[in-house]
Amino acid sequence: MTDFRPTRRNALKLTAASLAAPALLSPATSALAAGRADLDAAINRFVALAPKTTSCLVAFAPPQGQGWRAGFAPEQRLFVGSAVKTYILGQFLLDIESGRNQLSGTQLCTVSDAVRTPGSPVLIGLNGQTQYRTALESMISHSDNIGTDISLAAVGPARVRELVKRMGLKTVSVPDSTRILFSYLAGAPSGVDLGWDGMQKLAHNEKVYYDNRPLSPRTDVINDKQSMTSSADDLVNWYQQTLAGKVFAKPTSLVEFKRISAMADAVWMAVPQGLLAYGKGGSLDWENFHALCFAGQMLVGKTPVTFSFTSNWLEGKTSGERTEEFISAVSAVLKAAANAA
Repeated sequence: MTDFRPTRRNALKLTAASLAAPALLSPATSALAAGRADLDAAINRFVALAPKTTSCLVAFAPPQGQGWRAGFAPEQRLFVGSAVKTYILGQFLLDIESGRNQLSGTQLCTVSDAVRTPGSPVLIGLNGQTQYRTALESMISHSDNIGTDISLAAVGPARVRELVKRMGLKTVSVPDSTRILFSYLAGAPSGVDLGWDGMQKLAHNEKVYYDNRPLSPRTDVINDKQSMTSSADDLVNWYQQTLAGKVFAKPTSLVEFKRISAMADAVWMAVPQGLLAYGKGGSLDWENFHALCFAGQMLVGKTPVTFSFTSNWLEGKTSGERTEEFISAVSAVLKAAANAA
């Protein structure tokens, strides 16, 4: 769940939802009732990471019979970071289906300073050409931000937002690019790209200028201009519809979506061993704001269990320092959910 982590330390506040007890969101089946205590305890443990700015949802949806949903504040809009990259993957595969701009996974794209950005463990030091498939895989498997910006530029951020709107996902926000997101958080106007030179200065805590004026970092990480947000409801809705074959017209597109989504590092970190799963994680450390997220779907037998977990917090440990704690709490919920399914 790699993201850009400048080490600035200015204060930041978020508007927090009121705390409520985690609970099942629909009537329990007999199978769930038997494991209710374990599931409730696991959800409580996850919520305790940041009670006022944490959200989770687990949805069990068998083809026949009664399903269930369990979670905490699933409607709350939080910063989910790179978890929104799943929408970019979805739009890219839709464009391949439609033949827009003759786009294909084997078409070549260029890696250079024009798209170079921090948080790119795969492509950061490379120059030259590679296939779009490599950019997509690096975007999901290692959350590579260069791969993300290459893929997002190919389809256009406006078209990704149109996809999100068409599916009724009202809390989702996708930036113009990861580099423009970092530029905005650094204090630049929305839509301004400070370039690779600006990103390097930010990474080293050097003063950055725009229009001959020094920039002051923003604290509104959750905003309506350049952000990466979602509710647990919307992420679960996306994965349920997409993995059920309701988004793509061609079976090959769904196969490719599954193939790439199964590569995400958060999948093997959090999902119970032996279960097939798809998903995407995300994280951010900016000023005193921190975020971790993991959303996706696992198959328990042949039944999908779709999930989303997000925690935002201020001060204290960074996302990297809390990843093990976050993954442990998520794993406990998923294990309890699998046992209850």
